[in-house]
Amino acid sequence: MDFLRPAGWEEALAAKAEHPTAVPIAGGTDVMVELNFDHRRPEYLLDLNRVTELHEWEVGEENVRLGASVPYSRIIDHLRTELPGLALAGHTVGSPQIRNRGSVGGNLGAASPAGDSHPALLSAGTEVEVESVRGTRFIPVEEFFTGVKRNALAADELIKTVHIKKATGPQQFSKVGTRNAMVIAVCAFGIALHPETRTVRTGIGSAAPTPLRATAAEEFLSAALTDGGFWESGKTITPSIARQFAELASGACNPIDDVRGSARYRRHAVGIMARRTLGWTWDAYRTGGLGTRTTEGGAPCA
Repeated sequence: MDFLRPAGWEEALAAKAEHPTAVPIAGGTDVMVELNFDHRRPEYLLDLNRVTELHEWEVGEENVRLGASVPYSRIIDHLRTELPGLALAGHTVGSPQIRNRGSVGGNLGAASPAGDSHPALLSAGTEVEVESVRGTRFIPVEEFFTGVKRNALAADELIKTVHIKKATGPQQFSKVGTRNAMVIAVCAFGIALHPETRTVRTGIGSAAPTPLRATAAEEFLSAALTDGGFWESGKTITPSIARQFAELASGACNPIDDVRGSARYRRHAVGIMARRTLGWTWDAYRTGGLGTRTTEGGAPCA
């Protein structure tokens, strides 16, 4: 196995163009596990740790421009106001050591259905900026996942930046696992209220071959909140609306049975998380907050 260590972004793109099978590595929290268990034996490893721009972020008027290698610990410490849902998800990622190394770019590259950042990225509204020596393109995060651990990157492309919409309303993230962290999600759910457009977005993890949005649930809830005057009045959402939203979120799932949980349980759990996170975000909206409730782990859906 050859180890490639470019000193900058242009050099990294050139190396990837010359060696399209090279596996990028920055934090190594996924790649090194696969190497250690001999699940993967690439011909080349492409070390991106010396590419400084991948470790930088910028808060703009509408979006946060997040370098692909910015670790979760930086998001938690510095961007919890702009990206509350992602910060909450970051709290559940591994141990402190893993959060100091793991990144959203790496999570996207791995494209696992259970990636903890994915529901938050889907619910916030995100574009993935990828680049090769041929040029740059922007991929909506909904279109980035193409299958189990497969993504839309061409062989010569690298993830450069993740563009995430700044929160204008409350966001939440909930994850079911045997404990709060250092565990692969049995299933996960993210929700974000977007008051300026009177819309709701969601993200579901580990309950289908790819992370996905519950679009029917979003459309139902957005219409119900608008037609019922809830955005203006801030009145409590009725149980029937919350129940229908949860049922539609559950119906968006296409899970499997595996060692971590049954398909039936995953559908049930997503419905419960959808109802609970809706309650938390709406309470925060009514009181003028962005929502920073600590996520539940273990058995919130038992």
